[in-house]
Amino acid sequence: MESRESEPEDGMDEENKTLLEKMFRAAVAAAQPQVVVPRFLPQTGGRLVVLGAGKASAAMAAAVEAHWQGPLSGLVVTRDGYAAPCRHIEIVEAAHPVPDARSVAAAERIGALAEGLTADDHVLCLISGGGSALLCLPAEGMTLADKQNLNRALLRAGATISEMNTVRRHVSRIKGGRLAAACFPARVTNLLISDVPGDDPAQIASGPTAGDATTVEDARAVLDKYGIAYDAAWLTESVSPDDPRLQHVETHIVAAPMQSLRAAADVAAAQNMPVHILGDALEGEARQLGAAHAALACDIAAGKHPLYRAPCILLSGGETTVTVTGKGCGGRNVEYALALALGLQGAAGICALAADTDGVDGMADIAGAFVMPDTLARAAAAGRDAAAALADNDGHGFFGALGDSLVSGPTQTNVNDFRAIYIGG
Repeated sequence: MESRESEPEDGMDEENKTLLEKMFRAAVAAAQPQVVVPRFLPQTGGRLVVLGAGKASAAMAAAVEAHWQGPLSGLVVTRDGYAAPCRHIEIVEAAHPVPDARSVAAAERIGALAEGLTADDHVLCLISGGGSALLCLPAEGMTLADKQNLNRALLRAGATISEMNTVRRHVSRIKGGRLAAACFPARVTNLLISDVPGDDPAQIASGPTAGDATTVEDARAVLDKYGIAYDAAWLTESVSPDDPRLQHVETHIVAAPMQSLRAAADVAAAQNMPVHILGDALEGEARQLGAAHAALACDIAAGKHPLYRAPCILLSGGETTVTVTGKGCGGRNVEYALALALGLQGAAGICALAADTDGVDGMADIAGAFVMPDTLARAAAAGRDAAAALADNDGHGFFGALGDSLVSGPTQTNVNDFRAIYIGG
């Protein structure tokens, strides 16, 4: 009798899990380059030089080729496995999240294409998340190994994306507006897919084509905050927003986290499910946010929240951080999911999905993970300790052992993290 009574609930949990994945897929679909790029193309059919970097840049280049009528050439660098077929724009791949020699070679070639342009030329820059590592041109006197070590140190220290990009802009010869400045006097049109809180162009891929208001002192403060060793000679001033070389630069955010969250909300609304968007720019330690969201979900389920009532779905985006102290590979979405599961303690009727819209969470080619009411019970039966996994930053190992990982493969876009919590009534 007990097992028969649990079957409808189990079946409902699976239905809710399916709904959460449909919402994630809708969020990704809303940010696909072939959907968002065409309407922002320049209104001219003249010669166009295309330069780009990021996880979505190759798919963006393919969308440009499909809709541009005039002469076309250029070079775009994307993450391994994220290439898209193009005829006129060359696509190269490099490493992410830690740059490699291919990242440097691509940056050198893109920088060379920006030189010698005239006022009659038009440059289309396709920039998306991941471009910070993929477009790597270390400052004078800084080696690739220095840059790799600096990136790893910032990642392990749990630096925010804003802090990481502040440093990156000041230890580069191409970021922080330098690529746009190199294109002067040509016209530059930036098409950006945002993966950063606030959709600041200077933060997306560390702003190679956007003016930067931060200074060397800001970068030094970040490095000192986390006790990271560096050579002061590496730090150089970036291109300020009022630099005259940026006077012909026009920028468009073609896709952003909020529009993807709204697309996901539409999926739930079609099933008459209330949705509350908590924000598209949530930051902080992933485990702390997961614990806070667990408490919120439990309050709603118990009828204790002053505004939200079950059943409903909570949606949020942004980019949290993970301070890696254990032997696991981190991953902010699985870290959040682990903390959420621990906070929920198997609460009935609550399911969740936390995943990165680019299909890669941390160092793993896994988008994220599901949390189900029986997650902790199944883990215990399999000899897995959620608290120990969280302490070891091993969310991917934990959810992988349960079969609860979400593997999307390359999504060809990147609008940051997607978090959805279903709370049954």
